[in-house]
Amino acid sequence: MLAPLAGFTVGVTADRRADEQVELLRRRGAEVVHGPVIRTLALTDGAALAAATEAVVADPPDTLVALTGVGVRSWFEAADGHDRGDALRAALAGTTVIARGPKAAGALATVGLDTTWRAPDESSAEVAVHLGTALGGRRIAVQRDGAAEPHLARELARAGADVIDVPVYRWVLPDDLQPARSLVSALADGGLDAVTFTSAAAISNLFAIAAEAGGDALVGAVRAALLGPVLPICVGPVSAARLAAHGVDRRVHPARWRLGPMVRCLAEHLSVRRRTVRIGGRDAVVQGTSLALDGLLLDLSRREAQVLTALVDAGGAVVPKERLARTVWDAGTDPHVVEVTVARLRRRMGPAGAALQTVPRRGYRIAG
Repeated sequence: MLAPLAGFTVGVTADRRADEQVELLRRRGAEVVHGPVIRTLALTDGAALAAATEAVVADPPDTLVALTGVGVRSWFEAADGHDRGDALRAALAGTTVIARGPKAAGALATVGLDTTWRAPDESSAEVAVHLGTALGGRRIAVQRDGAAEPHLARELARAGADVIDVPVYRWVLPDDLQPARSLVSALADGGLDAVTFTSAAAISNLFAIAAEAGGDALVGAVRAALLGPVLPICVGPVSAARLAAHGVDRRVHPARWRLGPMVRCLAEHLSVRRRTVRIGGRDAVVQGTSLALDGLLLDLSRREAQVLTALVDAGGAVVPKERLARTVWDAGTDPHVVEVTVARLRRRMGPAGAALQTVPRRGYRIAG
């Protein structure tokens, strides 16, 4: 019995909780290429966060907007470390508290603050709509996510609010870009079956790294791969919307926007690529680069697997050699490479390999 993701190679772009995600994928049989395209830079010892904390303590806001769980926890840990935690909690005791999502709400509860309202779809846009456009006289503190610019704080300020921007951490490019470049290369070259995104910023960084490494040509190849053979799966709709903004409108994400459901959603979507057939009188399952043949498990090369899948999908019809060369490799590829690949497949499949028949001057088929 093949594991749900056996034979599939999945790219992971995350830095936070990457080990947990990689373990979830490998437990289901996947090969994983980890190339973090993002790094979380803590600002907890910075002057900007200290100044924001003092502004909250000196003149408590009417409303606190918490965008992320990690941001809330890190902010209060930093305040405690500077002996300002009790003063910060006291200042916010009578404040109306808004959370962008359940993680932020959960973190607020751990620091002793009750959430008054939570955005149903976990988006900053919903928070802005909820607060309204006439905010004159309102003092609002916004715990910023990792974005370089305080987008929500600026929008609320334009609506008339007196806004305190609370920067706790920043999303930046990794110090070592080589793993990310390797992931981008594997993505563009068809070496991945899927790639996961757990933040919108990671998507922008992925395209920025592609542009830096190979210009418009590599960006185009990455976009084509994500629109074609490589399944992009996002943790939620905010990431999916960012992917669409980069020209990849494949909005695949779980109903529950968390890591575990994302991995299960990935397995469900890749399951459509599994083929269960009879080859040479034997039960066979072709899944990614894995071939289970009467209980024997074979690890195929990616080209071998693609040729075999193309023949299986033809349902016994002849597939021209030139078409296999064009679709599995590239236009202009010498069809002789197909002959070599089919011959190697026959040897590896043992007696069942005889079912891979050559039809002279036409191509190949699976008999029966």
